[in-house]
This record gives sequence, C-alpha cells and structure tokens, in this order.
Amino acid sequence: MSEPNIEEAVKEKYGAAAKQVAEGKTACCGGGASLSGCDPITRNLYGDEEKASLPAEAVAASLGCGNPAALAKLQAGEVVLDLGSGGGIDVLLSAKRVGPTGKAYGLDMTDEMLALARENQRKGGVENVEFLKGTIENIPLPDNIVDVIISNCVINLSGDKDRVLREAFRVLKPGGRLAVSDVVLRGEVPAEIRKSMELWVGCIAGALQETDYIQKLDSAGFEAIEVEPTRVYQVEEAREFLEAAGFDAEKVGPMVKDKFMSAFLRASKPVQQACDCPPGCHGLPCCN
Repeated sequence: MSEPNIEEAVKEKYGAAAKQVAEGKTACCGGGASLSGCDPITRNLYGDEEKASLPAEAVAASLGCGNPAALAKLQAGEVVLDLGSGGGIDVLLSAKRVGPTGKAYGLDMTDEMLALARENQRKGGVENVEFLKGTIENIPLPDNIVDVIISNCVINLSGDKDRVLREAFRVLKPGGRLAVSDVVLRGEVPAEIRKSMELWVGCIAGALQETDYIQKLDSAGFEAIEVEPTRVYQVEEAREFLEAAGFDAEKVGPMVKDKFMSAFLRASKPVQQACDCPPGCHGLPCCN
C-alpha cells in the first residue's frame, strides 16, 4: 500500500471513530460500536483519577496502546507536542501536568477528531492547549520549540516513519526528549499472520521490529534510546480475530508468542549538536 493510501485509510478509520463518539458511543477503530477488536489493546490504560478529570468523550475516543503523558514524567512549565492527538485525551492530561506555565499542542490530520478534541478542551476548561491540523510527517511548528514529544500508538500508522522521526527531532529543543507509546515487533513472524495481528493490534498498523525502531531513532539523531515493553499481546486475546481470518489459533500461537507488544520508547535530542568548526573557532553558535 502506498503512503497516500495509508494516509487516506487512517483518515477514514479515525474519522469514523470520532463520529461514533459524537453519537454517544465508545470509539472502536474497527468501525463498530463494540470493542471486540480494540478492547484488549485500549483497556485499562488510564487510572480512574485521570479519567474522572476529563470529559467522557475524551475517554471514549481513546484509541491508544499506552499512557505516554504519565510515562513521560512531564514537568511544570514544559511545552509538549502530541503526534496524532485524536480526541485529545493525552493532550489534556499533559496540559494538566505541565500546568499554566506550560503548554500542550495536539497535532492531527482528521477534521472529525480535531473538532472532537476542541470540544473536549472546551468542556474540560483547559486553556493551555492548542490543537493543530497537519500530518506527523510535516509538523507545522518551527525548529527547537518543544520540550517533550509524546505519541500514542500513531507512529506505527505512518508510511514514512523516518520522516516522522526527523521532524520530531527538528522541533525538539536541544536536550528535549521523545517519549512515545507504540506497537513494536520482536522477532520474525510469517507475513500473512503478521498482517492479521497488526490489524488486531492497531487497525492499520505497520509495527516496526524493535531493532529497526532503534536504528531509525539513531539515524534521526536521537541518543539515550530505550525500549520498555508495557504489554505483550497473547494469541488467546486475538483468538476470535485470528480464527475469523481463517487461521488455526493453536498453530499460530507459537509463531506470535511474545512478539507483538506495546512499548514505551524514550530518546533525547543531544544538547550540543556536532559541527565542523575549524580548530580554535569560537565565533559561531555551535562552537561555543
């Protein structure tokens, strides 16, 4: 599938999910009101206290695989950017964590999700938030403006992950950090089984091998890269989905055991960028 087709498919799926919430239903990225395909992934990510502090619609529209706003250890006064912010749950939680001296941006390309997120912001009375329309491959912010980038099971949906990570690096301040939840693959899986498991895990997932994710972060310029598994998906959870797709779950089990997982990925932008200043040069900013 080409990149433009991936983008259109993601728009369609997540636009439909936003409409479900607007109709008073709980969102499911599979397109139905039930959570048969998504519930094993999205349940129990947020504490009761977190959910109680937000509009019900923000919770209902959550389609992530982690809780990056909590895991990122945000500090008061920081500027945060959520890539693929959806209904806004992680943006609103981040805004509360960074407080009135900080700010939280949400970036999404789906009009329906942006409308839902802005309505959730209004209902929540949260002022230090701004939702932006755009793609995560072309972040509409200037260089070196963000302290922390979070994302919740969205980077795996991009057809150009290298560009996403380069853009994230660009907008981060020197010393800034990336703290994202995403779907990661450990080990090889037969292509047809991988495709079905990816659909179960993330609707239209393009999960990277853990080693590939680390390599891409390194190539983008990040350092101090860490991958922390937060949930390993078991074949029993996906049994109904796999059998409906024509697989024998008993045979598939050993092939996928401990290989698909939600993970929290940390990395940072170096404080000092390397430069090619000649010996003894102290006049240029990068030489000081």
